[in-house]
Amino acid sequence: MQLDPVIHNLPDGFDAMRAEASAEGHRNLERLALDWASGAMRFDGDGEALLAAHVQDTLAGIGGLTLEPIVPDAFRMRRFYVRRPFRRQGIGHQLAIALIEPALARSNTITVNAGNIDAPAFWMRLGFTPDLRDGHTHVLRRLCV
Repeated sequence: MQLDPVIHNLPDGFDAMRAEASAEGHRNLERLALDWASGAMRFDGDGEALLAAHVQDTLAGIGGLTLEPIVPDAFRMRRFYVRRPFRRQGIGHQLAIALIEPALARSNTITVNAGNIDAPAFWMRLGFTPDLRDGHTHVLRRLCV
């Protein structure tokens, strides 16, 4: 697997992945496409990133990190999706860790809105805890020593 930053254009294969996500009832990639096209969210703020996961030149997943608009000095995980044939292979985990580690070097808090039925368990395995407020469902806090 290879992780590539998404900077100027959404990655090749994104439209097919978006259609798959939509067919499964996930709307987060539709939102990503709309926000990207309008310029509303480009993951280009200080510390922000959007990463594409590729397996043998095939887009396998995508995920991003932005500044958290409601919680001061925090980041928010956004627009995570791994295509069905690539699930349960550690791709989502590697994608999330690649975003979490640099974020925790800059902030003590990362939030996520774990929207679908499988997502809460995924985020909790990464250390997030339930926290239903401010528009998110889970939070990861760096322990300050």
